[in-house]
Amino acid sequence: MLKNLVFIAFVWVGLSAQAQTQVAPDNFVKENYSKKEYDISMRDGIKLHTIIYSPKDAAAENKYPFLMQRTCYSVAPYGEDVYPARLGPSTLLMRDKYIFVYQDVRGRYKSEGVWTNMTPHIDTKKNKTDVDEASDTYDTIDWLLKNITNNNGRVGQWGISYPGFYTTASALCDHPALKASSPQAPISDFFYDDFHHNGVFTQGYYLTFPVFGIKPSEPTTASWFENDFIKPTPDGYTFNLNMGPLKNFDKYYSKNFFWQETVDHPNKDEFWQKRDILPHLKGLKHAFMTVGGWFDAEDLYGPLNTYKTIEKNNPGIYNTLVVGPFGHGRWSRETGHTFHNDIYFGDSIATFYQNTIEGKFFNHFLKGAGDGKTGLPEAYLFDTGKKKWETYDKWPVATVQKKKLFFQADGKLSFDKPAAAKSFSEYVSDPMKPVPYTENYKQMSGFTPFEYMSEDQRFASTRPDVLVFKTEVLTEDMTLGGEILAQLKISTTGTDADFFVKLIDVYPDDEKNNEFQPNPKVVMAGYQQMVRSEIVRSRFRNSIEKPEPLVAGKLTDVNFRLQDVLHTFKKGHRVMVQVQSTVFPLFDRNPQKYVANIYKAEASDFIKATQRIYHQTGAESGLTVDVIK
Repeated sequence: MLKNLVFIAFVWVGLSAQAQTQVAPDNFVKENYSKKEYDISMRDGIKLHTIIYSPKDAAAENKYPFLMQRTCYSVAPYGEDVYPARLGPSTLLMRDKYIFVYQDVRGRYKSEGVWTNMTPHIDTKKNKTDVDEASDTYDTIDWLLKNITNNNGRVGQWGISYPGFYTTASALCDHPALKASSPQAPISDFFYDDFHHNGVFTQGYYLTFPVFGIKPSEPTTASWFENDFIKPTPDGYTFNLNMGPLKNFDKYYSKNFFWQETVDHPNKDEFWQKRDILPHLKGLKHAFMTVGGWFDAEDLYGPLNTYKTIEKNNPGIYNTLVVGPFGHGRWSRETGHTFHNDIYFGDSIATFYQNTIEGKFFNHFLKGAGDGKTGLPEAYLFDTGKKKWETYDKWPVATVQKKKLFFQADGKLSFDKPAAAKSFSEYVSDPMKPVPYTENYKQMSGFTPFEYMSEDQRFASTRPDVLVFKTEVLTEDMTLGGEILAQLKISTTGTDADFFVKLIDVYPDDEKNNEFQPNPKVVMAGYQQMVRSEIVRSRFRNSIEKPEPLVAGKLTDVNFRLQDVLHTFKKGHRVMVQVQSTVFPLFDRNPQKYVANIYKAEASDFIKATQRIYHQTGAESGLTVDVIK
């Protein structure tokens, strides 16, 4: 069981592309590359374990660039006589040949030093002890250029998930040899990525804390945290419900430093602010290609906001965005028929991305002219409704029309403002009977959630504690492409409340199943495909740093962003929005009575509350969306 959990953990976080690229012939790496291992000294004396695979045909007249990944998930296999089956982000790049560099970051596996989650970046370094991921990358690149022969003087880097964060943070090293960075599904801010959404704790990650909150006693090749995993029952919903308040996880994690940090910092205080890489993305000079998946349950905030922040703060640099119809990191391996959950998007989409987009990016900047004339667009994005790639010279698109989908009485949804003088919909939210986030109970006891981002929502739409608003049948296609802002006018009988908003594509009643449908029990007729969703904790409605209670019975504005979308709702479909207050056990339950720190709430703090969503003149709730014409 534990070995399976560790394996799942590594797949979730995008451990080394060696485990996720397309299949290559056996022994290709061993026959074409030489392997060496080094412990490279950083400026403060700490040594980082680094494995280098050099093409055997490298020579003075045939030099290669470096392509590097820095990771907290092990650069295994260790040992100079042990070779992986694959190298690099794709089979294409492995065959094209690069000097591939893999490095364990500080305090992880065979590297010395102390590891911390989301290493705080130091903008101004005053002495040799001021170290971070950028300084470690600078020192590593300097060493590589001086010690690895037959290199062409250019360095690129990539990484998926946590290694995506290391790619972003390492890009700040400002080394002149660093020419291209590709953060893929990068974590950017743990208060919005992975472990939180808008400050709401992602309880669905409760099994992962040993990976991030246990430190090894010394450098090691083993996964030292294996014995610290919780063993849940197969029914993850019941297991988490029986766990009770979050404070009860202390019986498992009392010695887990990351859990204790999470408990002690429920708001985005200085602790989390220091671990937000986005404010530091300034003064960048080399090329970027940020990659994400529209159905990435772990890190969708990260790639979208990394791209946008680089674009805003670094005018004129080469900066592109790629988002496909993928779950977390799934663009790094080919599956043939490309599905997310029940939704079929086409064939060989990962191969198209690797060969047409990623390969072209790295080859241009590391082997080619490097002048930015790649032939790639600013944004290469997959329309998840049309099921085809689209290209744009700006994201969000400059010509979008902002429109508001208004909630109406009787569960209607339209672009017309509600005309009623007094109108609202309400439901009773009971934290002891929370709305499940999925029908897949196996997923609830798994390491992390994967499928819910596109899941059929019919199981939720019939519950009395879920509000449903939907349009008439569309008479023409409508493409939503860009940002989404939820604007709720609410009141509650409690003093705190969560609101989870889902944008849904409702299929026609005569929709046919796809011939490749993996689950024969699925009925696509009437399918309610979740396109985008997000949660907010009302205490953070005015400030993510300084929470404040709601006033019971008072009409209150609660506004928050859902992540971007590119989805065409086709003629004959409907647009639906669902609103609910519990999404369990994906997200923790709000007691609905304001307490200073929900991680320390008592069972007696959890109360039922009646939530009202207003749709009346002067109090119009709805979603502001970007419509591409």
